[in-house]
Amino acid sequence: MPAFANIVINDDAATPVAHTYVPRDIVNNVATFVESNGTPIGDNTVTASLRRTTNGRYKGLIKCRFPIVQTQTINGVSTPVVVRTTDASMEFTFDASSTEQERKDAVSLAWYALTGSNITKLMLTKLQGIY
Repeated sequence: MPAFANIVINDDAATPVAHTYVPRDIVNNVATFVESNGTPIGDNTVTASLRRTTNGRYKGLIKCRFPIVQTQTINGVSTPVVVRTTDASMEFTFDASSTEQERKDAVSLAWYALTGSNITKLMLTKLQGIY
């Protein structure tokens, strides 16, 4: 069982920057990791959960949330406001009879479908349709 510890993820900048997500809490079997920028409403978050469904399958879910915060000033009072948010999620459902190797293969293939395929990268980052 993995320990609740920091996660370090590199971004895709020209010179990649490592982002450290620190453990915040575990509520209802959902672990939350946070990269804080000093304003809680603007924290980047990663959540991870695993549950067993009623039909005996395992569901793993990873979610990421990246809010963009700007300062809003009304009557001389400045407050941070979320102006937009990017959300991403990836869900895996495994049969209870699946082997560890089958699960490793599925996770690796899904990972490389996002990171190793220029087609999906252009679709998601450049918002270009696939033809």
